[in-house]
Amino acid sequence: MTAPLTLLQNSTALAVANPFAGPDHALAGWFHAHLTPTFVSVLRAFTEFGSGEWIGAVLFFVTLYFVWKKWWPSLVTLLVAVPGGMMLNEWVKVLVHRQRPFIDGPFVDWSGYSFASGHTIGATLLYGQLLLLVLPALKARNWRLLSICSAISLVALVGFSRIALGAHFLTDVLAAVLFGIIWLALCLVAGKPMRQRSATSQSVILLPDGSEALLVPVEAGTLPVRIPPGQ
Repeated sequence: MTAPLTLLQNSTALAVANPFAGPDHALAGWFHAHLTPTFVSVLRAFTEFGSGEWIGAVLFFVTLYFVWKKWWPSLVTLLVAVPGGMMLNEWVKVLVHRQRPFIDGPFVDWSGYSFASGHTIGATLLYGQLLLLVLPALKARNWRLLSICSAISLVALVGFSRIALGAHFLTDVLAAVLFGIIWLALCLVAGKPMRQRSATSQSVILLPDGSEALLVPVEAGTLPVRIPPGQ
């Protein structure tokens, strides 16, 4: 009688701590029972778009491009948003200390903690931040929609692959997406003064007579005004 009572108490405590515990385990169990070598190969291809190696490679080349173009605000924002957010997620993993859905099986070789999904938050931060950087430069509506859909699709594929492979629960992935969006929003707000200062410094131009002029933003419907610095 003691064993069933203890099991019931543990299940009740788990449900209180995580109201999605039932769907979490049911979904993880279903995928675990239906994994095949071919399915696993496809899922591992999807999950690579959120791997640390892939994210590091993309960051390396994007950083080189930003340095070459001297886009310092964009570079700082990118480095704070992506590696910074991923490091914070590692601290969350240690604090929450949640175990993986499965620790043994023919296709399971995961280590570390489960909450929140590192691959998913890495994909959310990388593709989300790149989207925020390129959207202002895209004027055509079709290109903007394509960029948004591409970023969302990549994050969704990575998250789905982590659940299907048995590396994470559904709530691990959903929490990673939520944490990533919040962190990107914080970085966007915190970086606004830096972007404004950069835009102001870039508005100073050299006139044909050798003097400098400051391009001042004006309201729509009025003529642009050029005011020499110092006046």
